[in-house]
Amino acid sequence: MTRKSLVLALLMGGVCFGPATAQQATDAVDPEAATEAASVNAFGDLSDAAKQAMQAKIDGQPVSAPNWMVAAAHPLAVEAGAKVLEAGGSAADAMVAVQVVLGLVEPQSSGLGGGAFLVWYDAESGELTTLDARETAPMLARPAMFLNDQGEPLEFMDAVVGGLSVGTPGTPALLETAHRKWGKLNWSRLFDDGIRLAEDGFTVSPRLAELVAGEGDALARYPATTDYFFPGGNAVTAGASLQNPGYAHTLRTLATEGAQGFYTGEIAEGIVAAVRGAEGNPGHLSMDDLAAYKVVERPAVCVEYREHDVCGMGPPSSGGLTVGQILGMLGQYDLASLGAESPESWRMIADASRLAFADRGRYMADDDFVPMPTEGLIDPAYLEERGKLLAGDDSLPEVSAGSPGWSHAMLWGQDSALELPSTTHISIVDADGNALSMTTTIENGFGSRVMAHGFLLNNELTDFSFETHDADGYPIANAIAPGKRPRSSMAPSIVLKDDKPVLVIGSPGGSRIIGYVAKAIIGYLDWGLDVQQAVALPNIVNRFGPLDVEVGTSATGMSQALSDMGFEVEETDLNSGLQGIAITPDGLEGGADPRREGIALGG
Repeated sequence: MTRKSLVLALLMGGVCFGPATAQQATDAVDPEAATEAASVNAFGDLSDAAKQAMQAKIDGQPVSAPNWMVAAAHPLAVEAGAKVLEAGGSAADAMVAVQVVLGLVEPQSSGLGGGAFLVWYDAESGELTTLDARETAPMLARPAMFLNDQGEPLEFMDAVVGGLSVGTPGTPALLETAHRKWGKLNWSRLFDDGIRLAEDGFTVSPRLAELVAGEGDALARYPATTDYFFPGGNAVTAGASLQNPGYAHTLRTLATEGAQGFYTGEIAEGIVAAVRGAEGNPGHLSMDDLAAYKVVERPAVCVEYREHDVCGMGPPSSGGLTVGQILGMLGQYDLASLGAESPESWRMIADASRLAFADRGRYMADDDFVPMPTEGLIDPAYLEERGKLLAGDDSLPEVSAGSPGWSHAMLWGQDSALELPSTTHISIVDADGNALSMTTTIENGFGSRVMAHGFLLNNELTDFSFETHDADGYPIANAIAPGKRPRSSMAPSIVLKDDKPVLVIGSPGGSRIIGYVAKAIIGYLDWGLDVQQAVALPNIVNRFGPLDVEVGTSATGMSQALSDMGFEVEETDLNSGLQGIAITPDGLEGGADPRREGIALGG
């Protein structure tokens, strides 16, 4: 049997649980497309090391290395980061190189027109901190901007496509801020691979080609976007070479002028013109919004779980808090003994998620603008009490937000803002022991579909609640306001043991990110999976609604049992993109989600 036939056979057999069968954990959403994406020949001229890393993922094995490791969603981006680490660069240096290449080869997920959250462990000081580069609402934003003339919320995609949904990008400022704080190499050299690939052309991957074709007319609404993704009137195809001279020019400007060259001058003018000139749905972004943008350093949110500290992003992300709540509620139960194949394990995980999402919908938002019970939400006593609700045999019949300790008297309404799957994640550990976990996004796939200077602009403003009050008349914490940052589910995480990192993890996936990250941490800490097995583990996710079970995997074997417990079960595609690095006594191990195109590469 050929390797391709073997992989296809494994894919058709589904994704299985447990260490003994983890080699079968590959993308079960579309077997043929996944096999093509996994091919070492699908991305052009890769290094031998990258090809070996791709093969390791196909085989379900983690990649091992003694000194440094990078895991990200596309082999060309990983190679760019690996070159930087090999040259003695820091994790922050490598992140810049990885992100600028991802913005070119995976433009539907992240880029210069979006934002990001970064968690950093500093090996020298032992300190953990985070950088918030979430997009901000324009100063001309108004409470009713996503309501129609009748005062009703716009249809989601009607709000997304066009300039109205575009917030002030934060990613370029984050690249510069992280490099200034923790970089070692010269700033300008970090753009070399991105510039070369944009000028000379890169090989269009199967995933990008499939997504462009699937978007069709929705992506071809604006001329710059149409000309790039539909050259000659036809969608780009897998294996074709695609050049982006506009992006190369933007990268050269960043390399020579720094972030100021993005937030002022011709690039800023082009962004504003594209947003305000988006026919049919113009937006409000201004030159003043761009010039005023700032990255904010914030403390990490940490929750104790199985004698580890699980640390991530606080507000305006709900990721660190909600992952922390799920784990904090589960801490009093022996998931290790139950195992990954037990419906009882997943009943408790699912209901813990429902409880956490109820709190998320009511309390979590940008706490620079609204008061939030951040400490109360992850107080061990509060989580222990909420966790007692999981003690039964069946799913909880009803779930509502709890009452965390809080000095403020405001009662917030329940929010129902959508977050659709997209985004990407980068995990890096450098030779000095610094660790970086960064989730980066333009929100929906292809963002607002508006393009400027070779990159897509975000639709991040649709992460706000479209309504200012809930059905009972209570104000919604995540309502839009000028300068405010929309709530996010991005959950870049670093897991510590005795104040040292042991796992660097994160994922794309909209609001399902929280469940994906929690699953991988539980797989690693409770079920003894290696990092590749943990990221490949089938997804079962609950977000305060139906219980989503990953179609085409062995998880569907539990669907009936979970349904009998009272869950409304939906078997569906759950296309996570987890990228993980484990720091073990024997060195580093990296894992890349087989559902996407990425790899882990070390040295």
